[in-house]
Amino acid sequence: MKKVFIYILFFTLNVLCLNAQQSIAKDKCDTKDIQLTSVASWRDEYAISSNNTILYSAPNAQCSEAKTIEYGTKVKVLGKFENYFLIEYKHNDSIEKFYIDSNDIKLSSINFNFYFTLVCMVGVLILGRIIIQKIKFLQDYNIPEPVVGGIIAAIIMLVIYQTLNIEFKFDGSLKEPLMLAFFASIGLSADFSSLKKGGKILIIFLIIVVGLLISQNIVGVGISYIMGADPLLGMLSGSITMSGGHGTGGAWADKFIKDPYNFSAATGVAMACATFGLIMGGLIGGPVARFLIKRNNLKLPEKNTNALDNSDINGFETPTKERLITPISFIESLALISACLLIGKVLEDIMKDIVPGLNLPTFVYCLFMGVVLRNVLSVLNIHQVFDREVSVLGNVSLSLFLAFAMMTLNLWELFALALPLVVILGAQAVLMVLYAIFVTFRICGKDYDAAVLAAGHCGFGLGATPTAMVNMQTVTSHYGPSHVAFVIVPLVGAFFIDIINAIIIQGSLEILKLIM
Repeated sequence: MKKVFIYILFFTLNVLCLNAQQSIAKDKCDTKDIQLTSVASWRDEYAISSNNTILYSAPNAQCSEAKTIEYGTKVKVLGKFENYFLIEYKHNDSIEKFYIDSNDIKLSSINFNFYFTLVCMVGVLILGRIIIQKIKFLQDYNIPEPVVGGIIAAIIMLVIYQTLNIEFKFDGSLKEPLMLAFFASIGLSADFSSLKKGGKILIIFLIIVVGLLISQNIVGVGISYIMGADPLLGMLSGSITMSGGHGTGGAWADKFIKDPYNFSAATGVAMACATFGLIMGGLIGGPVARFLIKRNNLKLPEKNTNALDNSDINGFETPTKERLITPISFIESLALISACLLIGKVLEDIMKDIVPGLNLPTFVYCLFMGVVLRNVLSVLNIHQVFDREVSVLGNVSLSLFLAFAMMTLNLWELFALALPLVVILGAQAVLMVLYAIFVTFRICGKDYDAAVLAAGHCGFGLGATPTAMVNMQTVTSHYGPSHVAFVIVPLVGAFFIDIINAIIIQGSLEILKLIM
C-alpha cells in the first residue's frame, strides 16, 4: 500500500512538472506583452542572407516553427525586439508574419520620401549643369542637364548595388504630374494662327515626317524580332525615342513597365536611345546638308547679316515686345497647365468608357486640351497665353521629370539588351541619313530650302527640336538664310510630331498584338 501511494505521488508530481514546463514554454512564446522597437520606413526592406533560415513564432529560441524561408527572399521589417526582427513577406498569395534572428537578414533597399526625392532631383540638375559647363562636347551637342547628372547618379547607384546589393527607391508621386505638365505646355504653345505661314510645304513636310515615324518603328521592331529580342525594345528604339526624344520616351516607358507589357527595363532603354538620338541628330544634320548642297550644286541665297539675326531666324517664335514674368502671370500660366492636366485625365477616363480599345497615354489628352484651351481663349479674346512663361514651366517640368527618370535607372537591366540595342540604334542613324537625302530633300523641292529642312529633320528625327534648330542655324550661318525652314521645323518638331507620333505608336502596338 505504501508503494502504491509513493507511485501515485511520483506520477502526480511528474504531471505537475510537465504542465509547469508547458506553461512556461507557452509563456515564452506569448507575444502579447512584447514591446517592439519601430524601424524607420526608409530602411525597413531587407533580404534573407543565410540558407535555411529558421522562423520563430515569438522572439525566443524555443519558439521555432517548422518552416524555413529561402535565401534572398525580400521581407519587410515591422519592428525589432532584442536580437529578433518581426518580418512580413508574401508566401503563396498570403501574407506571413514571423520573428527572425537579426543576423539572418540584411538591408536590401533604402527608400527616399517625397522631400528627399525632390532634393535629389534638383541635385541631379545642378550636377549636370556644372559638368556641362566644364565639357565643351556636351555644350556643342545640347545634351540636357538631367541626362548628364542622372547618368552619373545612376552609375553611382549601380556600383552600390553591385558591391553592397543595396537598391535605392524614390518617391514617384511627382513623376506623372511633371510629365503631363510638360506636354500640356506644348499644347498651350500651339497657336493655329501661325500655321498660315507654313502653307503647302507644311503639309508636305508633315507627310514626310509620318513616313519616317513608320519606318523607324519597322526598323526597330524588325531588327529586335530578327535578333530574338523583346519587340518592345524595338518600339522604344523606334519613333518613341528617335523622333519623340526623352519626354515621349519617358512617357511610353512608364506605360510599358506596367501591365500588360511588364517590360521592366523600359525606362533605361528609353533614356539610352533618346540620348543616343540627341547626339547623333546633332552630328549628322550639318554633314547631310553640306553633302546635298555640294552634290546638287544648289543655288545659294545671298548672305545678309540682318537676315541672320535671332529675330529673323526664329520668326513668329521671337516676340517683338518682352513681357515680364510676374507672380500673377505665373499663377495664370500655372492655372492653365493645371486645367489641362485635370480635364485631360477626365477626358481619358471618358474615352476609356466610350472606346475601351483606345489605349492612348494620358499625355496625349493633356496635350490636346492644351491646344484647345490655347486657341479657344485666343479666338474668344479672353486671355493671351504667355508663351515664354508656359515654356519655362514646361521646361522645368521636363527637366525634373527626366532627372527622376535618369536617376532611377536600373542599369543592370540594360546589360542583357546591349547588343540588339546597339544594332538597332546604328540602323536608325543610317535610316535617318538615307531618308533625309532621298526622301525629305527630294520631296521638299530639291533646292536650298529643302537641304536646310533635311538638316532640321535629322535634328528632331533623331533628337529634339532644339537640335534641329542648331543644325539649321549652323547651315544657314555658313550658306545663307532659309526662312521657310525656320517656320516649318519649329511648328512640326515642337507640336505636330507628338500628336502624330502618339497615333502611329498606338497603331504599331495594335499591329504587334495581332502579329505576335
